[in-house]
Amino acid sequence: MVTAGLQHWWVFVLALAALVAAFLLGYLRRRPALGEARWVANAGYLTALPSFTRALGQYRRGLWGAVVLTLLAGTAAGVLAARPVQRESTNPELATRDIVLCLDVSGSMVGYDAEIVDTFLDLVEEFDGERIALSIWNQTSRTVFPLTDDYDLVREELAHAQDVLDFDVATLDDNTYDPEDLDSLIAFIAGTDGGSETDTSLIGDGLASCGLLFDEADAERSRTVILASDNQVIGEPVFSLEDSADFIDRRDINLVAIYGGEESLASEAARTEYETIVTSHGGLFFEAADPEAVPAILESVEQEQAVDLDVEPEVTITDAPAWPLAVLGGALLVLGGLLWRLRL
Repeated sequence: MVTAGLQHWWVFVLALAALVAAFLLGYLRRRPALGEARWVANAGYLTALPSFTRALGQYRRGLWGAVVLTLLAGTAAGVLAARPVQRESTNPELATRDIVLCLDVSGSMVGYDAEIVDTFLDLVEEFDGERIALSIWNQTSRTVFPLTDDYDLVREELAHAQDVLDFDVATLDDNTYDPEDLDSLIAFIAGTDGGSETDTSLIGDGLASCGLLFDEADAERSRTVILASDNQVIGEPVFSLEDSADFIDRRDINLVAIYGGEESLASEAARTEYETIVTSHGGLFFEAADPEAVPAILESVEQEQAVDLDVEPEVTITDAPAWPLAVLGGALLVLGGLLWRLRL
């Protein structure tokens, strides 16, 4: 709801009172200006001439017009001094769906991550009010941004992630890579390397860390993790994928999995394990290139109960000086022309 008003209404009251007082004082103290009058003999007939009567009437109307314009300009100036504003009161209904985008940035996934982030961007374009977070992980996890409904920030960060992850890992073997692109990639995935030379793509640890990003544990909220990985685990994670899936399930977090990876016997076994664990915990499983992934994920998220939070109304105050400024300018312009016409 939008309403108009004065931020400092008392300033307008004072200005209006001063203006009225000045007008009344001037009216009550008016007197004929006879001090410098010169009397002319045999000129009494002049006041009876139609031309004189007409000119005198125009003069008096001009004076009253000048008074009205002065009052109008003074009133407009008083409104401006009182700061005219528009107040827009909104009652935001924050959707209680929280979604954590959980991205594997290990070496085997870099070639597929740009496509997966593109899927994330498609999802974000369809969301409305959901809070979104992005976590990237390899040996350890890094939160790119926590849960937020600032969609401009979300799009900006995801677009940046898509740009730096669009890196051809094969160019590292023949030294044909662009050093700036490599530096950007390293800077983005900083914090996901735990220092181990043997561990990589610890999917269980990555999923568990994503599950810990949800705040407001006591609130009635829908929570979803969208996990993207190839499940090519090398090393010893603290949590297995099965353990993390159990943890996610116990916290009533919905699990959606996206698989991206090369085709081989080893990857097929990892894919099968990935799908089996996710679906056995009531989750959804999609291939990264599946055109039905986005609409199916959206349908799954939208089916979750969304309860509106009780939030305080937001009031936005915007200065609105246009109309009093236009009135003041117009009144002064007409008044100037009128006074020139009256030769005052």
